Amino acid sequence: MPLVTTTDPTTGESRELDFSESDAAEVRAAVDRAVEATADLDARGRLGRAELLDAIADALEARRVDIVAAADSETALGETRLNGELTRTTYQLRFFGEVLREGSYLEATIDHAGDTPMGPRPDLRRMLLPLGPVAVYAASNFPLAFSVAGGDTAAALAAGCGVVVKAHPAHPATSDLVGRIVQSVAGNALSVVYGREAGIMLVTEPAIRAAGFTGSPGGGRALADLAAARPEPIPFYGELGSLNPVIVSPEAARTRATEIGTGLSASIVLGGGQFCTKPGIVLVPDNSDGEQLVRVLARDASLTAAKPALTTAMAHAYAAGVDALAGETGATLAVEARDAADGATSPTVVAFDGDEFTGALLEECFGPVAVVARYRDDAHAARLLESLPASLTGSLFVDEDDRGVPLARKVVAAKSGRILYNQYPTGVAVSWAQNHGGSWPSTNSVHTSVGATSIRRFLRPVAWQNAPQTELPEELRDAYEAVPRRVDGRLVLPAE
Repeated sequence: MPLVTTTDPTTGESRELDFSESDAAEVRAAVDRAVEATADLDARGRLGRAELLDAIADALEARRVDIVAAADSETALGETRLNGELTRTTYQLRFFGEVLREGSYLEATIDHAGDTPMGPRPDLRRMLLPLGPVAVYAASNFPLAFSVAGGDTAAALAAGCGVVVKAHPAHPATSDLVGRIVQSVAGNALSVVYGREAGIMLVTEPAIRAAGFTGSPGGGRALADLAAARPEPIPFYGELGSLNPVIVSPEAARTRATEIGTGLSASIVLGGGQFCTKPGIVLVPDNSDGEQLVRVLARDASLTAAKPALTTAMAHAYAAGVDALAGETGATLAVEARDAADGATSPTVVAFDGDEFTGALLEECFGPVAVVARYRDDAHAARLLESLPASLTGSLFVDEDDRGVPLARKVVAAKSGRILYNQYPTGVAVSWAQNHGGSWPSTNSVHTSVGATSIRRFLRPVAWQNAPQTELPEELRDAYEAVPRRVDGRLVLPAE
């Protein structure tokens, strides 16, 4: 990899870095630092970790101009998008500080000793503790919000786990800069390693207790297999591929064809179609209203300018993916990608006529492309959706009191981690109620990777039986009242 000029966040001096593969000694040293940091983070307590997360957010905010410039030079995503992404990054760090202060994530539970129909019960107290050092694999499409200081890192640090991030090769200088800024506040709590072999070594390091990954199903499956094959297997939380189907009811197409077609086009091409929640499959009724929606979608997509892909390799993969989609039986190009500079992509719409999706139509194509299928009736729509794998999202465009396509709606609900009504799936709010997950291949776990409960991935339950008060975490002691607790089966909220 060529030399990259970056700026030291502590001294402000420019430096030339070559991001060669981290060797085994460097990976092991990073893991050792994470082990030490885990003990330190645990000793800080949840309130101390909340202060640390706020301080990291402040440090990143203070270097906003430098971070955005570095990311733009490597990704060509543009200052507007990257500023928004950095805002999301700092927001989710502070959000996890709120999660820690509120305290319900601990699942603190107390069952006092007493008699039961089964006989005497001992005093039992349970809560969640840090799992241990965590490996994070940065995403290509979010160089800030799902990268070095992104959601997985924020959740792991909040849980009390030291973190080693395997940087994505698409933005090494950005990863280095952000990593050093975090380290200036958090010390050994975060380390960054580089290269494919380093990523393989990292997931097999005995001290690593869990891994978070955002990327392709193939890469995720390979790492998940390594995690499972360890002498002591560890959980591997992968956010992988997703088609995010959209179905438009006949009534919605009748009343809002133009509006929905325009909105779908904007969602499909947003960010060059390089979002994990991009609509990949669209089902419309096989009638004049559906045709109007498709015409608007195709028109708007065809007018959208080509955009640079995150890497030239991804642009080439997009072209190959479009060819594979168009080559499937029943598929034709409704909007053909225009000529674009090497490394760029332009929007494509593939029309499909058939009873079920097969082959390439079942796989995510990373870029500004969607497959539009016309359904004859509810049963046909349900059959099409049944043939699809599970997804992160499923979107329903229906009017109020609209009872159209009931079977299809049930299929969408059964196969989606987040069900949207009359909204486009691109965009994942960081919140208490968010779920960004789903069945394979969207993810390989039952956990979300966004929102308050994503912290649960990096915690383990522990129960104490007949323990002296002095041996218990303070959140489980009788006199403690600052977090929600379930005591003898009854939820007890903190005193105001």
